[in-house]
Amino acid sequence: MASTTPSSAPSSAPSRAELRRHLVRTMIAGDVATPRQNNLLHYRRMAARNPYYMFGLDLKPTWTERDVLEVMVERCGVNPDPRHVYGDDTIDPDLTIDALEAMGERIGEAARRCETVVLATGHPATLSPVYEAVAHALREAGCRIPTPAAGWSYEAETAYGIAKTRRIVYSPGGVAMLEGRSGRTHHTHDPFPMEAMLAELAAESGDWPDLAIADHGWAGAAGEAGIDTVGFADCNDPALFVGAAEGKIDVVVPLDDGVAPPHYAPLTAYILDRAGLA
Repeated sequence: MASTTPSSAPSSAPSRAELRRHLVRTMIAGDVATPRQNNLLHYRRMAARNPYYMFGLDLKPTWTERDVLEVMVERCGVNPDPRHVYGDDTIDPDLTIDALEAMGERIGEAARRCETVVLATGHPATLSPVYEAVAHALREAGCRIPTPAAGWSYEAETAYGIAKTRRIVYSPGGVAMLEGRSGRTHHTHDPFPMEAMLAELAAESGDWPDLAIADHGWAGAAGEAGIDTVGFADCNDPALFVGAAEGKIDVVVPLDDGVAPPHYAPLTAYILDRAGLA
């Protein structure tokens, strides 16, 4: 199982201007590697209510592909021209930083209140250092980080229609992710693991989370359950942004979620500094 230590975050936070330059230089924001044609395909499939692209959210049936594009322009900063159908796309780094600040403020509130927080990622190969650092800081501040449904498994269908067993595992810091039979962690869009976690918390402990910090279906399922939810999403993952537009997700940070893990360290430091947890 992949694991990281809180030391992956730098000890001092960058300024807003420094972070903006870093985001653009590393292509976390600005001109990003996610192709425009992939973005538009995902917007079309979400508007058609394909479950894989809904992330566990029960969104209004009136969203059209054009509506989704407009939300993504407003909340993510993709190219607004509907005639741009091929090539590169963009994420507005200022929108990224604005959302990071809002996320940091909500995490800081959780720390001051010693809230119960669940953390989960569908991108363990790239984003787990961010979650690990935040989990460590929250635990140090007195927050409870529950680890419900550890070992719960289900048959996840791959892009090729092949069923693979996936089970919930937790990093040393209490970040939920999926693991296969080989012991490797896996990418997922599925909401089912978070739904299993929340079902166990509701049925057995009653320790309902005050906050979820997550992405993909982990975040969608938490937001759909009425939990305050902050998370990350790429420009080809519109469901969380649309969920935020409907008021089901509190904060969505637009970023490329597939760059090298060390590139997220300044971003992590910025969140923790904004939260008062640096």
